[in-house]
Amino acid sequence: MRLSNQNKIKKYFFIGTLHVIILGIGITGFLVDKYQVNLLGKASWLLLIIPILLIIIFLLRGRPIFEYDSDGEILNFKNRNILPVLGEQVYDEIPKYKLIRYEIINFFYIKRLYISISSKNSNIIILTYHISYLTREELENLILSLNKVVEHNKKT
Repeated sequence: MRLSNQNKIKKYFFIGTLHVIILGIGITGFLVDKYQVNLLGKASWLLLIIPILLIIIFLLRGRPIFEYDSDGEILNFKNRNILPVLGEQVYDEIPKYKLIRYEIINFFYIKRLYISISSKNSNIIILTYHISYLTREELENLILSLNKVVEHNKKT
């Protein structure tokens, strides 16, 4: 099964750009209010705080582009940002037989996928992927595919 939300890059880039524009307007409004108009008083700090909080929430949700491929004997996971400046790309190829379990953590708008795999030394390695931007349908398909792999591994 293949899963990719790469076709939404333009949408996420637009949302990120919109956050930066809102921050610019907030900074301009703050400076105008602070040094010219003084209409809002101490509440003028909200013109800075609210856009900064929006950007922080956008960045905390993680890497928006997630690709998954379970065709063949290898699981491919790719997780990246819309801009390389915001963080590095995570790309892993894992043989299906090494997958032990997975866990999806959902905390408000932040979703993470934790994959536990076995290593050569019988240790367990946990890999993390950001899946906050997947739709409900994409998430259900991912869960179904991973369940199939985990159950097949338990049988063998």
